[in-house]
Amino acid sequence: MQALSIWPLKFGLLVGSRLEFELDCSCFVVSSKTRKRHCFVEQACFGSVSSLILVSSDRKFEGLAINPASKVLFLCEPKRRLLGSSVGVGWATEQRELGEEVSREDSSSVSALDFDHSESQAVSGGKETKSRVNVRELAYSLRAAKTADDVDVVLKEMGELPLQVYCAMIRGFGKDKRLKPAMAVVDWLKRKKSESGGLIGPNLFIYNSLLGAMKESSGFGEVEKIMSDMEEEGIVPNIVTYNTLMLIYMEEGEYHKALGILDLVKEKGFEPSPVTYSTALLVYRRMEDGMGALEFFVELREKYAKREIGNDADYDWEFEFVKLENFIGRICYQVMRRWLVEDENLTTKVLKLLNAMDNAGLKPSREEHERLIWACTREEHYIVGKELYKRIRERFPEISLSVCNHLIWLMGKAKKWWAALEIYEDLLDEGPEPNNLSYELVVSHFNILLSAASRRGIWRWGVRLLQKMEDKGLKPQSRHWNAVLVACSKASETAAAIQIFKGMVENGEKPTVISYGALLSALEKGKLYDEAFRVWKHMIKVGIEPNLYAYTIMASVLTGQKKFNLLDTLLKEMAAKGVEPSVVTYNAIISSCARNELSGVAYEWFHRMRGENVEPNEITYEMLIEALANDAKPRLAYELHLKAQNEGLRLSSKPYDAVVRSAESYGATIDLNLLGPRQDKEKRA
Repeated sequence: MQALSIWPLKFGLLVGSRLEFELDCSCFVVSSKTRKRHCFVEQACFGSVSSLILVSSDRKFEGLAINPASKVLFLCEPKRRLLGSSVGVGWATEQRELGEEVSREDSSSVSALDFDHSESQAVSGGKETKSRVNVRELAYSLRAAKTADDVDVVLKEMGELPLQVYCAMIRGFGKDKRLKPAMAVVDWLKRKKSESGGLIGPNLFIYNSLLGAMKESSGFGEVEKIMSDMEEEGIVPNIVTYNTLMLIYMEEGEYHKALGILDLVKEKGFEPSPVTYSTALLVYRRMEDGMGALEFFVELREKYAKREIGNDADYDWEFEFVKLENFIGRICYQVMRRWLVEDENLTTKVLKLLNAMDNAGLKPSREEHERLIWACTREEHYIVGKELYKRIRERFPEISLSVCNHLIWLMGKAKKWWAALEIYEDLLDEGPEPNNLSYELVVSHFNILLSAASRRGIWRWGVRLLQKMEDKGLKPQSRHWNAVLVACSKASETAAAIQIFKGMVENGEKPTVISYGALLSALEKGKLYDEAFRVWKHMIKVGIEPNLYAYTIMASVLTGQKKFNLLDTLLKEMAAKGVEPSVVTYNAIISSCARNELSGVAYEWFHRMRGENVEPNEITYEMLIEALANDAKPRLAYELHLKAQNEGLRLSSKPYDAVVRSAESYGATIDLNLLGPRQDKEKRA
């Protein structure tokens, strides 16, 4: 007995004890269980050389006995892949096709072919000759071939070549997207078969290689013709043929037809291999049918548990199912990710698939959870992000800080600010420690909440938000204090505004012109004019330059104090500093006059604003009409109402009611028809 040393991923054709040729490839496999080494014998034609013995082992080759009657010994060491096992396909280049999940071997490409017919004795017609074939160069010379005649021009002087050479070239042409030369080679082999009387010609492995080339080059138009040719030649497809057909139908988008191959395989008496099942799962992936893929796997697992499948000793099914389980997990993850990037809102489907995976006992990794969270970018995705975050916290000891920051941002985008704050609290309590981005994101959410409180005058909410920030170690900045000050001012909460202003100073924040303006407004609404005047003087003293809003508030304060000489001085100061009084400024003066029952003064300022080319608006007329009506001047109020209407202004029902009430009280004669209909529950634009 002779001991042979065989390298993995190599195969060789030996004549006697001499190496005839060698080709690196990982796709000529005949699988066996790792616990049992055995041989698989198949007859094939190599011109005048026959009696081909195929040997495969998943472990290693030890001492092998060579039958002296056998002229050829073919040895193969398969390489296990991530998905699927080694598949018995004979000596041809039957590489497993798993689409996206199976890496392609560069050695199958024309650009990577390196098939050396070594300098050893070649058997041809009983004569021994020395020759060397460079398959890369040979394939390159055939790259432009379109017909069998083109191939014959190149190969007619080459003599007999092992069929592995043609398989390798056909596969390589497919990798390089050159289907025409691959078809031409097969047509040429058909011609040679008739010329040699059947000694050399295309066999099952040649056709499988051609189908693989069609799949690689996306040239699906000739698939049915190839299958018909095989039937005419009496060549029976094997499991590799059907696996390749499944992939071809999948690439064509004929998903249901691809899945139908499973039934065809059983009908033909074949037992589906792990690659067959992996390919079927891949079809579900292309369909983006995560639930269908999961149900297929669960059914498959149940059949395996009942020993209805997995009885083929050529495969380590226990090991294969581990890989299938990993594969279905990846498929579900990829499908959910695709659902999340679709324009359509598919969050419900994502949540259902997550629950179905739990029921099936599949546990995605933390990394897969986090990558799904990164795919959550739209407002409606917040519920998926929240669920995934909960799962990570419950099932894994750690979570990425960047993922937490992304979730804080997502919750804010979905207006789920309290949920964002909960995530930040988890960072403080459970880790990882928040960074500057975490801080800025949460603070930005507080900005939104405080701005809302400011706009709506919800001052108590604003105060609670400030307290919440301090409790979580977030130092409120001036804009946060200002937002609460404005809310207090709008709510006329003078005492609260004073406390917030003091708290702002005590916390080391320097008040801005907005801070002073909000405080002045709160004091003015509380008629604390003296305090407001002191705040104004302090603001000027510390170098804060008043803006239009601050000037407007101070004009209202001086009006309330009836210090009209100081009011004139203030307006002159505004003009000197280039701050022009606006309609809001005059409205504040007229409104303050109205509150202090100074309708005559208000009417004078009305004419003054028109003299300054400042056009009154609805608020101006409404405040002045109400002031005149309440001051026993119904006729003047009536005339102003008509004037506003003539100017195209739509007044609310309040001045209308004030005019009617005043006319009735003081016996004035007015024409209600001229006033028009009362604006019941209508809002001004």
